[in-house]
Amino acid sequence: MTFTNWAGNQSITPAETRSPSSPAEVAQAVGDARRQGRKVRMTGTGHSFTGVALTDGILLRPDGLTGILSVGDDTVTVAAGTPVHVLNVELDRRGLALANMGDVTVQTVAGAIQTGTHGSGRSVGGLADQVTGLELVLADGSLVTVSEGDLFDAARVGLGALGVVTAVTFRVEPAFLLHSRRAPMTFDAVLDALDAYTLDNDHLDFFWFPHTDRCLVKRNNRATGGQHTPGRFRTWLDEVFLENRVFEVTNRVGARFPAVIPPINRLSGVVLSASESADTAYKVFTSVRDVRFLEMEYAVPRRHLASALREVRALVERSPWRISFPVEVRVTPPSTAWLSTAHDRDTAYIACHVYRRTPNPSYFAAVEEIMTALGGRPHWGKLHNQDYTYLSGVYPRFTDFVALRNRLDPDRLFGNAYLDRVLGG
Repeated sequence: MTFTNWAGNQSITPAETRSPSSPAEVAQAVGDARRQGRKVRMTGTGHSFTGVALTDGILLRPDGLTGILSVGDDTVTVAAGTPVHVLNVELDRRGLALANMGDVTVQTVAGAIQTGTHGSGRSVGGLADQVTGLELVLADGSLVTVSEGDLFDAARVGLGALGVVTAVTFRVEPAFLLHSRRAPMTFDAVLDALDAYTLDNDHLDFFWFPHTDRCLVKRNNRATGGQHTPGRFRTWLDEVFLENRVFEVTNRVGARFPAVIPPINRLSGVVLSASESADTAYKVFTSVRDVRFLEMEYAVPRRHLASALREVRALVERSPWRISFPVEVRVTPPSTAWLSTAHDRDTAYIACHVYRRTPNPSYFAAVEEIMTALGGRPHWGKLHNQDYTYLSGVYPRFTDFVALRNRLDPDRLFGNAYLDRVLGG
């Protein structure tokens, strides 16, 4: 059976597909692959735009490895194939929550951490930085649990190259509310206030609409008051109808008639209005993403964010391209995970999207040139053109990761074409 990712730009037909329901069955699949001379990979829900999860050998599906395995006072252990949105609901039911997360929740927990999924936070990093333990099956078939040391720091964002993750332990805390403020601002006003906004808010996220001077700024902070939401209809109107159904229509029109994209973006910037609410944290962190797109995202040192954005804007203004999707910006603190894009530095993320039906590799390549000049690191699950030569120069522990991989999987049982490119053969 052919596996195709969410965006439809990656697909493969493996020799065999399995849905293991226990670590023992994962170890069995790893042993079978080794004896048969095949590769073996565990995929998630297909939200990576790269080929990071693909294999033409034995493809493991996560459907049988789901559910909460144990709950402690401040930790929860969950099977690797559990979708993030299921984890959120189960934690909330127990009065618990993750401190931070990205906005896409259909991913499996293992897929999310292995590719370095992150949100935006002043002092709390991405999902991998909230991991306190990993259970994984190594290439020799052994099942190990790690909570410290080199393997732990390497495998938290391990790309599936060190082993098949079967369970993840997260640090959790009592459930909390987030106070969310959304406000339209001009491009220059946002950049002028960047340092203050980053320092003064728990979570900063903003979008710039290409071909305009308009941004939408989202500031989320721990709520000190009670819950207050726009109501069910207003939430549906904003998050489902306008941000997805209407956006899908405007992208289809823009695909046929690119000249209408700038005025549509200008209209979007004008109709944006300020809003304020307080709700359960995971409901504020997450959003509905039904319009399918292709994405490239780079992590740059936070001190370079303003200059990088100005260069991207100048690039778009002088180009013939018509970019319908906003450019998204987020920030995170340094990470200790070796291959986290935020490893060892305060980080800003710049994400560029295009409608799936109108791919624009020239746009991505030109933005990538700006980002690499600043020592940018590409998101492992999003489109980029980098290889071992470049990546080994922007990660302080990259060669340590490769050396560990050489020791644990010398025969590249967990290898594939993507890993050959980014980690070396």
